[in-house]
Amino acid sequence: MTASALPVLMYHHVTEKPGLVTVHPRTFREQMAHLAGAGWKTAGCRDLEAFLAGAELPDKSVLLTFDDGYLDNYVYAHPVLLEFGLHAAIFLVTGWIGDGPARRHAGMGGDVPECPDHREAMAAIGAGRADRVMLRWSEVEAMRSAGSFEFHSHTHGHRRWDRDFADSAARRRALAEDLGRSRAALAARLASSAHLCWPYGYREAGYAEVAREAGFRFLYTVERGANTRDTPPEAIRRVVVKDRAGAWFASRLTLYGHERLARLYLALRGRR
Repeated sequence: MTASALPVLMYHHVTEKPGLVTVHPRTFREQMAHLAGAGWKTAGCRDLEAFLAGAELPDKSVLLTFDDGYLDNYVYAHPVLLEFGLHAAIFLVTGWIGDGPARRHAGMGGDVPECPDHREAMAAIGAGRADRVMLRWSEVEAMRSAGSFEFHSHTHGHRRWDRDFADSAARRRALAEDLGRSRAALAARLASSAHLCWPYGYREAGYAEVAREAGFRFLYTVERGANTRDTPPEAIRRVVVKDRAGAWFASRLTLYGHERLARLYLALRGRR
Protein backbone atom coordinates (compact mmCIF):
# COMPACT_ATOMS: atom_id res chain seq x y z
CA MET A 1 0.00 0.00 0.00
CA THR A 2 1.05 3.58 -0.56
CA ALA A 3 0.38 6.70 1.48
CA SER A 4 -2.47 9.03 0.51
CA ALA A 5 -1.25 11.69 2.94
CA LEU A 6 1.91 12.48 4.86
CA PRO A 7 1.53 13.67 8.47
CA VAL A 8 4.23 16.14 9.49
CA LEU A 9 4.69 16.30 13.26
CA MET A 10 6.15 19.34 15.03
CA TYR A 11 8.35 19.19 18.14
CA HIS A 12 10.44 21.82 19.91
CA HIS A 13 11.89 20.56 23.22
CA VAL A 14 12.52 17.06 24.54
CA THR A 15 13.55 17.66 28.15
CA GLU A 16 12.75 16.66 31.71
CA LYS A 17 11.68 20.24 32.53
CA PRO A 18 7.92 20.55 31.89
CA GLY A 19 6.54 23.57 30.10
CA LEU A 20 5.49 25.10 26.82
CA VAL A 21 6.16 23.13 23.59
CA THR A 22 7.92 20.38 25.54
CA VAL A 23 7.77 16.59 25.49
CA HIS A 24 9.35 14.62 28.34
CA PRO A 25 12.11 12.21 27.26
CA ARG A 26 10.10 9.29 28.61
CA THR A 27 7.08 10.31 26.52
CA PHE A 28 9.22 10.86 23.45
CA ARG A 29 10.66 7.37 23.75
CA GLU A 30 7.14 5.93 24.09
CA GLN A 31 6.09 7.82 20.96
CA MET A 32 9.08 6.58 18.97
CA ALA A 33 8.54 3.04 20.24
CA HIS A 34 4.98 3.27 18.94
CA LEU A 35 6.17 4.39 15.51
CA ALA A 36 8.66 1.56 15.26
CA GLY A 37 6.31 -1.07 16.69
CA ALA A 38 3.32 -0.07 14.58
CA GLY A 39 5.27 -0.10 11.33
CA TRP A 40 5.54 3.64 10.71
CA LYS A 41 8.42 4.80 8.52
CA THR A 42 10.09 8.17 9.03
CA ALA A 43 10.34 10.13 5.81
CA GLY A 44 12.88 12.83 5.07
CA CYS A 45 12.32 16.23 3.51
CA ARG A 46 13.48 14.88 0.14
CA ASP A 47 10.74 12.27 0.41
CA LEU A 48 8.23 15.06 0.98
CA GLU A 49 9.53 16.84 -2.12
CA ALA A 50 9.05 13.68 -4.18
CA PHE A 51 5.60 13.03 -2.71
CA LEU A 52 4.36 16.52 -3.58
CA ALA A 53 5.72 16.00 -7.10
CA GLY A 54 3.60 12.84 -7.49
CA ALA A 55 5.89 10.05 -6.32
CA GLU A 56 4.58 7.27 -4.11
CA LEU A 57 5.43 6.91 -0.43
CA PRO A 58 5.00 3.75 1.61
CA ASP A 59 1.83 3.59 3.66
CA LYS A 60 2.28 4.78 7.26
CA SER A 61 5.00 7.31 6.43
CA VAL A 62 5.52 10.26 8.77
CA LEU A 63 7.87 13.26 8.79
CA LEU A 64 9.17 14.33 12.22
CA THR A 65 10.27 17.96 12.52
CA PHE A 66 11.87 19.96 15.34
CA ASP A 67 11.97 23.77 15.46
CA ASP A 68 14.84 26.06 16.51
CA GLY A 69 17.65 23.61 17.33
CA TYR A 70 17.76 23.24 21.09
CA LEU A 71 20.52 21.35 22.89
CA ASP A 72 17.94 18.92 24.28
CA ASN A 73 17.30 17.65 20.75
CA TYR A 74 20.83 16.24 20.87
CA VAL A 75 20.86 15.25 24.53
CA TYR A 76 17.54 13.37 24.59
CA ALA A 77 15.96 12.97 21.13
CA HIS A 78 19.06 11.96 19.16
CA PRO A 79 19.85 8.75 21.12
CA VAL A 80 16.20 7.64 21.03
CA LEU A 81 16.00 8.07 17.26
CA LEU A 82 19.18 6.03 16.92
CA GLU A 83 17.78 3.34 19.23
CA PHE A 84 14.72 2.83 17.02
CA GLY A 85 16.37 3.50 13.66
CA LEU A 86 14.26 6.60 13.01
CA HIS A 87 15.00 9.93 11.36
CA ALA A 88 13.86 13.52 11.84
CA ALA A 89 14.52 17.05 10.60
CA ILE A 90 15.57 20.10 12.61
CA PHE A 91 14.85 23.62 11.36
CA LEU A 92 17.81 25.57 12.74
CA VAL A 93 17.88 29.21 13.75
CA THR A 94 21.38 29.51 12.31
CA GLY A 95 22.23 32.69 14.22
CA TRP A 96 21.79 30.84 17.51
CA ILE A 97 24.13 27.93 16.67
CA GLY A 98 27.68 28.25 17.97
CA ASP A 99 31.02 26.48 17.93
CA GLY A 100 32.72 24.25 20.47
CA PRO A 101 33.13 20.53 21.21
CA ALA A 102 30.13 18.22 21.23
CA ARG A 103 28.67 17.67 24.70
CA ARG A 104 27.39 14.43 26.21
CA HIS A 105 24.02 12.98 25.32
CA ALA A 106 21.81 10.56 27.24
CA GLY A 107 22.88 7.60 25.13
CA MET A 108 26.42 7.90 26.49
CA GLY A 109 25.43 7.38 30.11
CA GLY A 110 26.61 9.53 32.97
CA ASP A 111 25.87 13.19 33.49
CA VAL A 112 24.42 15.25 30.64
CA PRO A 113 24.05 19.03 30.27
CA GLU A 114 21.08 20.67 31.93
CA CYS A 115 18.30 21.33 29.42
CA PRO A 116 15.91 24.04 30.65
CA ASP A 117 12.30 24.71 29.79
CA HIS A 118 11.25 26.98 26.92
CA ARG A 119 10.98 30.19 28.92
CA GLU A 120 14.41 29.76 30.45
CA ALA A 121 15.87 28.90 27.06
CA MET A 122 14.42 32.07 25.53
CA ALA A 123 15.74 34.11 28.44
CA ALA A 124 19.23 32.66 27.95
CA ILE A 125 19.18 33.48 24.24
CA GLY A 126 17.98 37.01 24.96
CA ALA A 127 20.81 37.45 27.46
CA GLY A 128 23.44 36.39 24.92
CA ARG A 129 23.93 32.91 26.38
CA ALA A 130 22.52 30.86 23.52
CA ASP A 131 25.32 28.28 23.75
CA ARG A 132 23.91 27.11 27.08
CA VAL A 133 20.62 26.01 25.51
CA MET A 134 21.23 25.65 21.76
CA LEU A 135 23.06 23.15 19.59
CA ARG A 136 26.64 23.59 18.48
CA TRP A 137 27.72 22.93 14.91
CA SER A 138 29.78 19.97 16.16
CA GLU A 139 26.60 18.39 17.54
CA VAL A 140 24.73 19.16 14.32
CA GLU A 141 27.45 17.43 12.33
CA ALA A 142 27.48 14.45 14.72
CA MET A 143 23.74 13.94 14.37
CA ARG A 144 23.84 14.29 10.60
CA SER A 145 26.69 11.76 10.38
CA ALA A 146 24.80 9.34 12.63
CA GLY A 147 21.67 9.63 10.48
CA SER A 148 19.30 10.70 13.25
CA PHE A 149 18.66 14.20 11.89
CA GLU A 150 18.81 16.31 8.76
CA PHE A 151 18.94 20.10 8.96
CA HIS A 152 17.12 22.98 7.28
CA SER A 153 16.37 26.65 7.84
CA HIS A 154 14.29 28.35 10.51
CA THR A 155 15.81 31.70 9.43
CA HIS A 156 18.93 33.30 10.88
CA GLY A 157 17.43 35.52 13.57
CA HIS A 158 13.95 34.09 14.31
CA ARG A 159 12.18 37.45 14.06
CA ARG A 160 8.70 38.76 13.48
CA TRP A 161 9.55 41.25 10.76
CA ASP A 162 6.01 42.64 10.76
CA ARG A 163 6.57 43.84 14.32
CA ASP A 164 10.05 45.24 13.67
CA PHE A 165 9.37 47.09 10.41
CA ALA A 166 6.25 49.16 9.75
CA ASP A 167 7.22 49.73 6.11
CA SER A 168 6.50 46.69 3.93
CA ALA A 169 9.45 47.32 1.60
CA ALA A 170 11.85 47.55 4.54
CA ARG A 171 10.30 44.42 6.01
CA ARG A 172 10.90 42.47 2.83
CA ARG A 173 14.49 43.71 2.53
CA ALA A 174 15.22 42.62 6.11
CA LEU A 175 13.61 39.24 5.49
CA ALA A 176 15.64 38.74 2.31
CA GLU A 177 18.88 39.57 4.13
CA ASP A 178 18.04 37.18 6.96
CA LEU A 179 17.10 34.31 4.66
CA GLY A 180 20.27 34.83 2.65
CA ARG A 181 22.38 34.60 5.81
CA SER A 182 20.60 31.46 6.95
CA ARG A 183 20.94 29.69 3.63
CA ALA A 184 24.61 30.66 3.37
CA ALA A 185 25.33 29.35 6.88
CA LEU A 186 23.72 26.00 6.11
CA ALA A 187 25.52 25.74 2.76
CA ALA A 188 28.88 26.50 4.37
CA ARG A 189 28.46 24.03 7.22
CA LEU A 190 26.28 21.28 5.73
CA ALA A 191 24.60 21.64 2.34
CA SER A 192 22.19 23.95 0.56
CA SER A 193 18.57 23.50 1.55
CA ALA A 194 15.34 24.45 -0.17
CA HIS A 195 13.28 23.92 3.02
CA LEU A 196 12.29 26.79 5.31
CA CYS A 197 10.11 26.86 8.42
CA TRP A 198 8.55 30.24 9.31
CA PRO A 199 9.27 31.57 12.84
CA TYR A 200 6.11 31.46 14.95
CA GLY A 201 4.39 30.11 11.86
CA TYR A 202 3.81 33.71 10.78
CA ARG A 203 3.86 34.75 7.14
CA GLU A 204 2.14 37.40 5.08
CA ALA A 205 1.65 38.39 1.45
CA GLY A 206 4.99 38.71 -0.24
CA TYR A 207 6.96 36.48 2.14
CA ALA A 208 6.77 33.46 -0.15
CA GLU A 209 8.16 35.48 -3.05
CA VAL A 210 11.11 36.62 -0.91
CA ALA A 211 11.71 33.02 0.18
CA ARG A 212 11.67 31.81 -3.44
CA GLU A 213 14.19 34.48 -4.42
CA ALA A 214 16.43 33.29 -1.57
CA GLY A 215 16.30 29.71 -2.89
CA PHE A 216 13.59 28.19 -0.68
CA ARG A 217 10.80 26.22 -2.36
CA PHE A 218 9.26 24.23 0.51
CA LEU A 219 7.76 26.37 3.25
CA TYR A 220 6.49 24.92 6.54
CA THR A 221 3.65 26.37 8.60
CA VAL A 222 1.96 25.63 11.92
CA GLU A 223 -1.41 25.04 10.24
CA ARG A 224 -2.90 21.65 11.03
CA GLY A 225 -4.01 19.30 8.31
CA ALA A 226 -3.07 16.40 6.08
CA ASN A 227 -0.43 16.87 3.41
CA THR A 228 -1.45 15.29 0.11
CA ARG A 229 -0.07 15.55 -3.40
CA ASP A 230 -2.31 18.60 -3.81
CA THR A 231 -0.74 20.46 -0.88
CA PRO A 232 1.07 23.60 -2.10
CA PRO A 233 4.81 23.30 -1.40
CA GLU A 234 4.67 26.80 0.11
CA ALA A 235 2.02 25.82 2.68
CA ILE A 236 3.10 22.54 4.25
CA ARG A 237 0.93 21.67 7.25
CA ARG A 238 2.18 20.36 10.58
CA VAL A 239 0.69 18.92 13.75
CA VAL A 240 1.88 20.00 17.21
CA VAL A 241 2.93 17.02 19.33
CA LYS A 242 1.89 17.17 22.98
CA ASP A 243 3.44 15.46 25.98
CA ARG A 244 1.14 12.51 25.50
CA ALA A 245 1.74 9.03 24.13
CA GLY A 246 -0.55 6.02 23.83
CA ALA A 247 -3.94 6.44 22.21
CA TRP A 248 -3.59 10.21 21.74
CA PHE A 249 -0.38 9.91 19.73
CA ALA A 250 -1.68 6.98 17.69
CA SER A 251 -4.90 8.84 16.89
CA ARG A 252 -3.01 11.86 15.51
CA LEU A 253 -1.03 9.67 13.17
CA THR A 254 -4.22 8.05 11.94
CA LEU A 255 -6.09 11.33 11.55
CA TYR A 256 -3.42 13.23 9.68
CA GLY A 257 -2.32 10.22 7.67
CA HIS A 258 -5.68 10.28 5.86
CA GLU A 259 -6.95 13.39 4.10
CA ARG A 260 -10.68 12.76 4.60
CA LEU A 261 -10.31 11.94 8.29
CA ALA A 262 -8.26 15.09 8.84
CA ARG A 263 -10.79 17.27 7.06
CA LEU A 264 -13.69 15.78 9.00
CA TYR A 265 -11.87 16.13 12.31
CA LEU A 266 -10.92 19.75 11.70
CA ALA A 267 -14.44 20.57 10.49
CA LEU A 268 -15.89 19.12 13.68
CA ARG A 269 -13.41 21.18 15.66
CA GLY A 270 -14.48 24.33 13.84
CA ARG A 271 -11.27 24.64 11.85
CA ARG A 272 -10.57 24.63 8.15
